[in-house]
Amino acid sequence: MKHSCVYRLHRDRALRGRAWLPPVAAFFAVLAFGCSSSPEETASAVPATADYEPQIAAFRQEREQSLREPDSWLTLVGLFWLREGRNSVGSGGDNQVVLPQGKAPETAGVLVVEQGKARIEVASGVSITHEGQPVTELKLEDDSGGNPTILKHGPLQFYVIERSGRLAVRVKDCESEALRNFTGLDYYPAAEDWRIEAQFEPYEEAVELEMPNYLGAPTQETSPGALVFEIEGTTYRTDAISDGPSHFLVFADSTNGSETYGGGRFLRVELPDEAAPVTLDFNKAYNPPCVFTPYATCPLPPPQNKLTASVRAGEKAYASAAH
Repeated sequence: MKHSCVYRLHRDRALRGRAWLPPVAAFFAVLAFGCSSSPEETASAVPATADYEPQIAAFRQEREQSLREPDSWLTLVGLFWLREGRNSVGSGGDNQVVLPQGKAPETAGVLVVEQGKARIEVASGVSITHEGQPVTELKLEDDSGGNPTILKHGPLQFYVIERSGRLAVRVKDCESEALRNFTGLDYYPAAEDWRIEAQFEPYEEAVELEMPNYLGAPTQETSPGALVFEIEGTTYRTDAISDGPSHFLVFADSTNGSETYGGGRFLRVELPDEAAPVTLDFNKAYNPPCVFTPYATCPLPPPQNKLTASVRAGEKAYASAAH
């Protein structure tokens, strides 16, 4: 139904833990495994389970489905940094927060920033809601606590994010052109040899890493420890990144910029509580949000996470990439 956006906050929805597979997906899984692109003589490859092929097919199907939803990264249409004081909001080009033309009034209200906190004052006669209730003035929580205040107007949703001590507003449109034109993702054929065993070496205390992002401003990320693994005779020692209770690897490899996204890829990792083997399944490597929108704030791989190997596994470059 038009304007029926439903927001479910996530930083990334590549993994949600469900294991289901319709017959069509199972059929294409068999085709996908018909040929492989595996690393040569990877001594640390982990044997796959009997149901591995359906797992990968289900993972990929769910990954694509998450991008088709009305709150996905494909709906992100704006990012606006806020200044201390009053920041006007509306579709007029002279506003600090510019909403899409034709989907919002020229003046919709004001976002007031004071001492690192934001609130909204809605213009008279403008319908903006939060959790289904009309808003006239409201204090806004940013995303640093994981539960930002979501404001809605027609097909639009917007909320405050915090990055390196600065506040910004993200604007989503569940009728975005990028969402309408999405036709799916391209993958390397899955190969079991790209399930690689790594050793997790936890730090005594979590390390704060200063990582560049696509917007050029470094961000602080937390690393609980290093992942040590071997590909084609070369040993790598990379830093895992914490994302709340879960973890992921931001990595680059020699396919970036030609076969895969130039800014590297992500890989979710299940870390043990102490030093122990970990399986890195590069068949589940996926593109960062910046592939789908120029308004995401994606971290780039730090030097220690840049692999000289060609990781021909997981998602390839997105044909309609934002960059």
